[in-house]
Amino acid sequence: MNVEHEVGLLIDEIRRLGNTNADGKISVKFGVLFNDDQCANLFEALVGTLKAAKRKKIITFEGELLLQGVHDNVDVILLQD
Repeated sequence: MNVEHEVGLLIDEIRRLGNTNADGKISVKFGVLFNDDQCANLFEALVGTLKAAKRKKIITFEGELLLQGVHDNVDVILLQD
């Protein structure tokens, strides 16, 4: 699977699982994404897809790397629609 395609799938999943925040942007907790069965089936390397989308300024999150458990409450925010 290519990165562009996976980033597109990630955007769809953030829209499906997320909520609109105070800034009007859609956000979802990393733990929700990581523990979702559909996401687990779609993404072989969710963290790598998140990093690629962050580099392209499609999403943002605090820090450089998100790890299960430690960063479950970190918001992943969709910047582009």
